Amino acid sequence: MKNITVSVDEDTYRRARIRAAELDTSVSAMVREYLETLAAKPAAQDAGVSTPAVRTVSKEEFARLEQLEKDVRARIKGISTDDLLPRDALYERR
Repeated sequence: MKNITVSVDEDTYRRARIRAAELDTSVSAMVREYLETLAAKPAAQDAGVSTPAVRTVSKEEFARLEQLEKDVRARIKGISTDDLLPRDALYERR
């Protein structure tokens, strides 16, 4: 297996790490999967159009992600309009 070095800005790396954590994987694994998908695609499919790799997930992984979404939605509490500023106060200039 070959190692490669890729440079990205701090914000891109931070967001990639967050996304990798959401997917229970690593940034390296996501890059590897993307490159494997890119390398496996026939050149005729490229047609000069760049498209992001589509990650296929197993039924178990899909079920895990669905349960994670349900858990997160259950933790979200509704907001009360009593907590909001009146429109005039919101746009009040100092």
